[in-house]
Amino acid sequence: MTISGRLLGLDHGLARIGVAVSDPTGFLARELTIITRKSKREDFEKINRLAAEHAVIAFVIGIPGDLDAPEDKFTQADKVRNWVNAFAETTMLPIILWDEHMTTVDAAEIARRKGRKVRDHVDDLAARVMLQSYLDAVRDGLAPPPTAP
Repeated sequence: MTISGRLLGLDHGLARIGVAVSDPTGFLARELTIITRKSKREDFEKINRLAAEHAVIAFVIGIPGDLDAPEDKFTQADKVRNWVNAFAETTMLPIILWDEHMTTVDAAEIARRKGRKVRDHVDDLAARVMLQSYLDAVRDGLAPPPTAP
């Protein structure tokens, strides 16, 4: 399976949103920026502006697994889903939720190899790792490509 168009990967965090973008063929992801959270309205405007600037066809948003969370607890995944639901009201583009398990650990390793200090924010690298995971899964036939809006 292939992707025809750029995807924007988002790594949602409480203080920052990591942003990555794919190439137009859906083969390779690269880090783009880190958005420091302000308000949903401002954050959504920035994300949608980046999507327009890069002519993306869909968003891939990392969702934490929360595998060990008790069923009666409001988890980080629940917070991300609520945020995604609010964000969905601001865009006509498809939104794909994708497992972000271990992306921060992988991003920290990439940062070390790139000479970035690990104490620096790696949200953009985490978004890249998550988005690349999705792109690889689509290419391997393990995930569906985004559908047109």
